[in-house]
Amino acid sequence: MEHFYELVNQIFANPLSTVFLIFNIILLEVVLSVDNAAVLATMVKDMDPKTQKKALTYGIVGAYVFRGLALLFTSVIINIWWLKPIGGLYLLWIAFSYFKGKATETTEDDLQPEASNSRLYKWTVGFLGVFWSTVLAIEFMDIIFSIDNIFAVVAFSDNIILIIFGVFIGILAMRFVAQKFVILMEKFPVMETSAFLVIGLLGLKLCSALLVHYVPTLKWIESEGFDLIISGLTLAIFFVPVLWQKFVKKA
Repeated sequence: MEHFYELVNQIFANPLSTVFLIFNIILLEVVLSVDNAAVLATMVKDMDPKTQKKALTYGIVGAYVFRGLALLFTSVIINIWWLKPIGGLYLLWIAFSYFKGKATETTEDDLQPEASNSRLYKWTVGFLGVFWSTVLAIEFMDIIFSIDNIFAVVAFSDNIILIIFGVFIGILAMRFVAQKFVILMEKFPVMETSAFLVIGLLGLKLCSALLVHYVPTLKWIESEGFDLIISGLTLAIFFVPVLWQKFVKKA
């Protein structure tokens, strides 16, 4: 109970840092969710509209369920230091894969992760059928997305209350503002690139836990002041390119 009050006190003792962190968590949740939704949409693109809608409904439900389950493991990630650098390497791999894909991009079809290309789909389609094999492939992607998001959020803060609150608001935002973000990302495609730059940055932040563990003099890397700097840098990565594209390029 004492630890709980300590976490609450951290939130109210640094309101500016708290607002920045929550805003960043929500922004990252929504942008990644839009990107995730785009991936899921390509997985069902060969289905008829009615079946497609049904499969995506299962996908959305799975996204909420697995995101909630991933939250249960957040405290484990926070308290076991070596999970952070592992998560950091995972995020760096995701960012690297994205930019490598962009560099070798040839056609749009080459990059579309259709369910039929999934190994899980190929292993199960024989006895589950096309629909349920597709749903299973979608749910597997939901699990991967949930792991991505939780590792990214943990890089912002070790305060479990702040993380749960931010992710909860982010999940609600997924439902109500995702469509607006789709329009925004179509207007400013650079936002997707920004999201993966942020993932790379957060991967480096998580990997720094390895340095902090073995070099105590680097403890400042886990300070609230440094978290605030990371939050500010994240916002800059998201919004500076958008503002540049909107105002400077048009001038």
